[in-house]
Amino acid sequence: MTPVHRTLQSDVLMFNLADEMRTVRDELATGHARIARTLVKEGPLRLTLIGLSPGGAMHAHHAEAPITIQVLEGAIVLDVGGELRSMATGALAALDHGVHHAVSSAGGGLFLLTLAARPLAEGSHQTVPTP
Repeated sequence: MTPVHRTLQSDVLMFNLADEMRTVRDELATGHARIARTLVKEGPLRLTLIGLSPGGAMHAHHAEAPITIQVLEGAIVLDVGGELRSMATGALAALDHGVHHAVSSAGGGLFLLTLAARPLAEGSHQTVPTP
């Protein structure tokens, strides 16, 4: 699926998460194990809707900026340094930058990933990875 890559063109950018979730569910139904749909990509801010099919996973990785993971549907398991944390619909986790983590879902799930890059020192440059 091609990410949306919507930038903030005005003061407000509105979404219907139910519609966005439906789009991700439809893509998962075609046989994909994981779908990521970038909703906002503006400066240091990234909002990505991620869907995992039953048995789907994201291998261990880390982000160069703090992140939050909010489960919107189903359940996921967040593996942080070998410590498994079950997260059901409505659960929210915040991880500092550089924290290695993996995500899996036995029954499938959708979650919203928010990445917010740290402010830069004057004159420095930073590239924020897209999940």
